[in-house]
Amino acid sequence: MPDITLLSRDQARAGFEFVYQGGGPVCRKCPYRLACLTLDAGRRYRVERVRPVEHPCALQETIANVVEVTPIARTLVVEARSAIVGSSVETGRYACGRLDCSNYEVCAGPAMPAKQRYHIARIHPEVAECRIGRTLKRVEAV
Repeated sequence: MPDITLLSRDQARAGFEFVYQGGGPVCRKCPYRLACLTLDAGRRYRVERVRPVEHPCALQETIANVVEVTPIARTLVVEARSAIVGSSVETGRYACGRLDCSNYEVCAGPAMPAKQRYHIARIHPEVAECRIGRTLKRVEAV
C-alpha cells in the first residue's frame, strides 16, 4: 500500500523520484503536517499517483498536491550473517574513512542515513569488498 504525502505542483507527477528530507520549522504549525510528514527521512521515494486534492504549503511557499508514493529499493551493504531475503535490518553509516573503497558510498558515504530500518529484497551473490576487514554482502533493500 502506498504512503500519502504532499508535494509541490512541479514535483507532483507520476514517476518523480525524490529523497525525503523531513519537515522544516514552519511545518510544526501546519494543519496538514499529519498528512505530509509521514515518510522516513533519508529514504528515496517514487510518486505512483497524483490525487486531485491541493493544499497550501508554507515550507515551499506554493500549492501542494496529495500524492501516493512508494519507497524505492536502494543498494546497501550489511553484515553477511544478516543478509537474508525478507529480513528486516537496521543499518546506517559505518564508521569508516576509507574513501578508496568501492563500497564507500553505500556503506559510509554522506548519502547514507545515520540509522534506518530496511527490508532486504535481493542479495548480490558475491561478498562485498571491505577495506577495514568486515564481512559484508551487497543487498537491495526497501
